[in-house]
Amino acid sequence: MITERLVGLVDRADRLLAAVPSAVPLLALRVALAIPFWRSGLTKWDGFLNLSSGARYLFEQEFRLHIFGQAFAYPAPLAMAFLAGMGEIVLPILLVLGLGTRFAALGIFAMTIIIQLTIPDGFVNFHLPWFAMALTLLVYGGGTLSADRLLGALFASRLKESAHPAH
Repeated sequence: MITERLVGLVDRADRLLAAVPSAVPLLALRVALAIPFWRSGLTKWDGFLNLSSGARYLFEQEFRLHIFGQAFAYPAPLAMAFLAGMGEIVLPILLVLGLGTRFAALGIFAMTIIIQLTIPDGFVNFHLPWFAMALTLLVYGGGTLSADRLLGALFASRLKESAHPAH
């Protein structure tokens, strides 16, 4: 009898948790993934499109790509710093808005691969969660609480109206 009640309680709790709309965790995931990249992006700029001296130094002197047991200097380090800085500002904004979510997540995923090659020791604490979050957004998109969904619905209704104009 106690077992049946316990199973019933667990079943009800499971149904309640399953009733949470998927848009809520997808929004939380978009924000959670955006924050560390945004914060890092802010450190790369000293004004509009002006790389900070710290970013210049890191990409030219410190950062190395660790591939097959070797450490290689970044090719075109200032171009890489500029692209990283732009990506770390633009992609988080797109993620939070849910605008081009899958493409923004793909950009973050690609950046995380490069970050992993640059800082191999960060895999478990940082890069693995970023990979998982970006992969989830790649697969599921931004959800119903996203600009993607809003714009998709707007374009769909416009297409429907143009296909069947009112008399």
